[in-house]
Amino acid sequence: MGRLFGTDGVRGLANGDLTPELAMAVAVAAAHVLAGVEGPRPKAVVGRDPRASGEMLEAAVCAGLASAGADVTRVGSLPTPAVAHLTAELGADLGVMLSASHNPMPDNGIKLFARGGHKLPDEIEDAIEEAIRHNAAREWTRPAGAGVGRIGDFHDGGEQYVEHLLTTLTHRLEGITVVVDCANGAASAVAPELYRRAGATVIPIAAEPDGLNINEGVGSTHLDVVRKAVLEHRADIGIAHDGDADRCLAVDADGNTVDGDQIMAIIALAMKDAGTLIEDTLVITVMSNLGLTLAMKDAGISLVTTGVGDRYVLEALRARGLALGGEQSGHVVMPAHATTGDGLLTALHLMARMASSGKTIAELAGAVTRLPQVLINVRVQDKAAVAAAESVAAAVAEAERELGETGRVLLRPSGTERLIRVMVEAASQEDAEAVAHRIAKVVADVG
Repeated sequence: MGRLFGTDGVRGLANGDLTPELAMAVAVAAAHVLAGVEGPRPKAVVGRDPRASGEMLEAAVCAGLASAGADVTRVGSLPTPAVAHLTAELGADLGVMLSASHNPMPDNGIKLFARGGHKLPDEIEDAIEEAIRHNAAREWTRPAGAGVGRIGDFHDGGEQYVEHLLTTLTHRLEGITVVVDCANGAASAVAPELYRRAGATVIPIAAEPDGLNINEGVGSTHLDVVRKAVLEHRADIGIAHDGDADRCLAVDADGNTVDGDQIMAIIALAMKDAGTLIEDTLVITVMSNLGLTLAMKDAGISLVTTGVGDRYVLEALRARGLALGGEQSGHVVMPAHATTGDGLLTALHLMARMASSGKTIAELAGAVTRLPQVLINVRVQDKAAVAAAESVAAAVAEAERELGETGRVLLRPSGTERLIRVMVEAASQEDAEAVAHRIAKVVADVG
């Protein structure tokens, strides 16, 4: 068995890589590692996105949790951040979200939350994986009779989540017309309702999930759909969520993309003005564009940089008690209001900044001048050998001298594939492509 946990839980082809048997094993191990079974009766919250395989995996997860003696509350199809919120609000020992985020429908995944709705650190994931790998369930006592967990439903989770988000609103959204692309996913019911109740005029698209159409040519990885709708309806902004709505991207009134870096800059500047950006510091990942770094420097905002993955952003935020962080992909975390990336919360505060400032999203996004960025994936046999190669280090050093302060180079091994990702930013697209291809050739020669 290869490593189960990736950058965001367990993910794979549903009923292929991710079988009901594996889902049950993960649930049993999670109940023991996260909740224990010797003390008070554990409680678990289980949610899912609307993809068809979620029904099958939900049944397996609930059965596994109940067999370990945990009482299970099913909350149905809701965004990942809603499940995290409800894990905390309902006093659960753990939460389980069944979703493959932006992946196509045949895939699915298992995301786990600890008490309080927090994502798991590496050592806890390792403990769960170790228990599964060595079939520790054989050594655990199975409860019987009244000790078996009970499974029930909670139907007010969506309303409770929407009401929570509305309490965070800093300015009503009257006067803003928004197209929201729900990716036929977990945001389909709650996102349009939230933005309407916040005061916006809402035009929902891709908000009719049938279990099979999630992320199918729509959502945050297919912005052409929301772009077209914004232009047709002459809307002020378009918001695109992914399948489980833990992130969002945007487009302006002319259909131009507003990415996660620009969204973070807009919200960071709003929070700095309001005095709520703790230590005037923003947490980003190594993939954020250099243009964001330069813009934040000009605004007097410091940066903390982490590895790729919103859980690493979360760890940095919690370690320093900071107020804002995120990724270029649109995962934005605001710890005062959420324990994980929350696309609906992000969109709400993005539009609140538009409303309070009287500026368009294009004007606000103009705070960041994005440098041209080129990413090349190079297939290799030995990632460690490439990382240690003197020729690769020399090629990177030469490129960094050439780019100076107007660009940067990042080499990052893939966490799941035999790939080295070569990312280059430069003052021009032509320069970025030339440098990236030059380094990629050296990597390929070594690999």
